[in-house]
Formats: sequence, C-alpha cells, structure tokens
Amino acid sequence: MEFDPKEHQHIRYNPLKDDWILVSPHRMKRPWKGQTEKQVEENIPRHDPKNPLCPGATRAKGEVNPNYTSTFMFENDFPALLQEGAPAPREDDHPLLQARSAVGTCQVMCFHPWSDVTLPLMSNAEVEEVIRKWADIISDLGAKYEWVQIFENKGAVMGCSNPHPHCQERIVVENSSWLVVVPYWATWPYETMLLPKRHILRLSDLTEAEVKDLAEITKKLLTKYDNLFETTFPYSMGWHGAPTGSKLREDQSHWQLHAMYYPPLLRSATVKKFMVGYEMLAQSQRDLTAEQLILFLPWQVFWIPPLIM
Repeated sequence: MEFDPKEHQHIRYNPLKDDWILVSPHRMKRPWKGQTEKQVEENIPRHDPKNPLCPGATRAKGEVNPNYTSTFMFENDFPALLQEGAPAPREDDHPLLQARSAVGTCQVMCFHPWSDVTLPLMSNAEVEEVIRKWADIISDLGAKYEWVQIFENKGAVMGCSNPHPHCQERIVVENSSWLVVVPYWATWPYETMLLPKRHILRLSDLTEAEVKDLAEITKKLLTKYDNLFETTFPYSMGWHGAPTGSKLREDQSHWQLHAMYYPPLLRSATVKKFMVGYEMLAQSQRDLTAEQLILFLPWQVFWIPPLIM
C-alpha cells in the first residue's frame, strides 16, 4: 500500500521546537458528537461604561481610563507577575522541591477606543499605530527585561473576558516585506506563521515601510480568518523575537522575528479543536493535514521550499 498523507497516520517534524506532531487524517471520517461552542456575541456596543477597557471607564481597582482616541496602555490590574513586593521563596536543595523568585511586569494595550471593532476592521493607519506601540514596548521593557512577550487573545473561547480590541511551506498571503505561511508541522487546524522577508531580530528594528506593510498584511490575514466561517475568528497570537535586557550586549543574529497565530476552530464556527488527554500527556496531534485545511481556506496558495533556520 502506498503512503497517502491525506489517509494514513504519520508524524511531522517541527524544526523550531525540535519535536514531532502526530497527524491522524483518517479520524476526520468519524461523526462529530462532541462539544459545540456558542456563536459569539453579535451586538457589542461601541462604548459601554461598564467595560473596564473603554475610554472613561473605571477599572476594578478604581483607576479611570483617559478618553483615549488611539492606543492606550496601562498596568494590568491583576497581573501574573509583579515588579516588586512579593517575598522570595525559601530556597530548598531538594531536586524536586525547588522554587525561585519571579519578577516582571504585565501591561494591557487597547488597540482602539471602540469595543465593536477588531484588528481586521480597523484602518491600515490604525493598525500601524498598534505595531509602532508594539515596537516601543520592545524597546522600553527590553531595556530591563530579557524577554518581552507580546500576545493577543481574541474571542471569548480563547479566554478574552472583555469584548474590546486588545492584547496582553505554503504562502497564504504576502506583500513586499512580509509573508504568511502554513507550517508543515502546524498543530492547530488553521495555524499560520507571519514573518518578514529580511533578517530582523525584533519589532523595534522595523523600518517605516515594514510597519506599513505589516499593518496591511495583518489586516488581510485576519479578514480572511473572519471570512472563513463568517464569524469573528478567535485566536491566540504572539511575537517571537530576539531576547532583550542583558542579552542586548550579546550576538543574537541566530534569531528571526516572527509571529504565530493559533486559532482553535476546527470544522465550523461552533466546533473547536481541543488539546486533551493524548495531546497533554504524549504529543501534539491533529486530524486534518495542513495541506487539507488549505483547501478550505479562501486564500491563494503556493508551495515554498522549507525555511532555512
């Protein structure tokens, strides 16, 4: 019997993480009787004084937001990391009972003053302002911390608690500075990688032309996601760039700036991909191959050779 990647189970190598993902395309023949998600809220008010991310709203700890008209940054009211104040744990020499201090800062960035818009609905100029602010964050926090993680969770299914635009191979779409590809080793059904066409270490290294092109391609990608199932497509995304802080004094030329998009939807707007027993305990697994999912996407698709890392 000849191997058919659309029919037969196999594993695929991820060179970025040096691990493997199990692909089981035959499982898509089973009828779906699992959980379906509720459709997202359709009538989101443009401004809700009870929404703590809106201009002029009062947040949980009594801080009042300014009447901002573009991006807006503030310290997370319930951060996962604090800059100071937490006592250091007692160090234990036992190899199984080790704890150390964790110090950091968590900030929230609102993309836009309106709650009823998302990045694909914003203008290119507005998206450019978001990207410029990301670059500022890398420079500002990167002067102190060795790692600055920029990420966005979109949609209630991804844990986004407030409906307001904010963040804490194959070519899908491209322009003169950027391209979006579906990795051969993709784990999530509609996973994509966004990367520049030249060697760039950090967002703060972008030229003005690359900022504009990034805004354009981001808007195109997210619009295509929304159009796929005719819903505001949920995802988690994040940027990976060279370390900062003390690492700024070291050679980091082996790094390449890129962003990853991890949408959880599988078959429709209401059927979600779950990472459960096997995925949590053994290895990542997906049913449809990356190539099969491309057939469902309203995207122009080309083949590109494997990336040289």
